[in-house]
Amino acid sequence: VQLQASGGGLVRPGGSLRLSCRASGRSFSTYGMGWFRQAPGKEREFVAGISSNGGVTTYGNSVKDRFTISRDNARNTVFLQMDSLKPEDTAVYLCAADQQPGIFLTPADYEYWGQGTLVTVSS
Repeated sequence: VQLQASGGGLVRPGGSLRLSCRASGRSFSTYGMGWFRQAPGKEREFVAGISSNGGVTTYGNSVKDRFTISRDNARNTVFLQMDSLKPEDTAVYLCAADQQPGIFLTPADYEYWGQGTLVTVSS
């Protein structure tokens, strides 16, 4: 499985961005998917996860009620809608996939990773 993340950029505080992660391969609909982020000098942080059929989602405490994860299995794509962005959301955002259909919160649980897309929140 190859993952390609896109949609990052520079946005002002309070603004919005929508990230996309497109997966190759035929088994996307069976994979649990997650978004993580990593800021310079910090550990990789769980942002959001979604089950294989999209029925279950979970979020990191720092983004709860501001970010929304979703997926379109027909398009092999997972999305991260980010609203009310804050400077502390600045990081490289990475998507990840696991062959199990559930949601996993730690990077070690994921088998496949995209290259990341940079989000910068600054005035």
